[in-house]
Amino acid sequence: MKAILVPVEHHPSSAVLQIALVVGHAFDSYIEGVPTGPSVPDDIVTDVGTLTAPDSGTRREWAKNARQQFEAWMTAQSVPPRPEEPCGLCFGWHGDELVGDEALGCLGRAFDLIVVGRPGSGRDETRMATVEAALFDSGRPVLIVPPSAARATLGDAIVISWNGSAETARAVSFAMPFLIKAHRVVVLTVKGSTVEGPIGEQIAATLRLHGVAATALTKEDERRSPGATILAQARELGADLLVKGAYTQSRIRELIFGGATRHILEHTGLPVLMAH
Repeated sequence: MKAILVPVEHHPSSAVLQIALVVGHAFDSYIEGVPTGPSVPDDIVTDVGTLTAPDSGTRREWAKNARQQFEAWMTAQSVPPRPEEPCGLCFGWHGDELVGDEALGCLGRAFDLIVVGRPGSGRDETRMATVEAALFDSGRPVLIVPPSAARATLGDAIVISWNGSAETARAVSFAMPFLIKAHRVVVLTVKGSTVEGPIGEQIAATLRLHGVAATALTKEDERRSPGATILAQARELGADLLVKGAYTQSRIRELIFGGATRHILEHTGLPVLMAH
């Protein structure tokens, strides 16, 4: 996790910056901020008429303000600016223009990890489109951070939400730097929410070959949805990081019928490392 990308829209989230810094300290990472915003046409037709999108000057001003706040926060935390060749913990900034969702996904391919806020509808919350662009277009792991997640440690106790899928196998692979450092790892399987694939004990056994202190646990809870069960078990186990594959079902199916990924993205109270 030597290169971390942090999308910033409007105002940097202190929780996101804090978690990015925790990871940065753990791996001596370079942390790069990038100003993000929606990719929109010049005019947007709505039920109440036609709205004009922010002009290029306004978008540059948003990017400038985001940069100033990001750099001020990093400086206050005694993180040095990037030298010509990054070496050890340092920070930098990407460009003076807002980067749209599609471009963000492309940019993310050059980094080891993308750290974003939990999506929401508030002005200062991360848009779902930004999170999904990072998940689907970057080919990289995405660390989703809820507003209450600012903490001094991350990954001491990890829960892997295992459902047998290729997406979750990919997430586990991406999470290996965290898993190797963890003191406790639980491979959690929720009955009724799996696809054909290896069982949790097989994954735990493979992780133990890598020196990971992993155990397997299977739970069934007919009172809750799979997503709610996963979050409840993570809380009960005292996890400070959840690892999960994203969108084993299609996005459209999850949007219409609901699903564990959607529930966790909207409700998680702890950081979640996801990959698609």
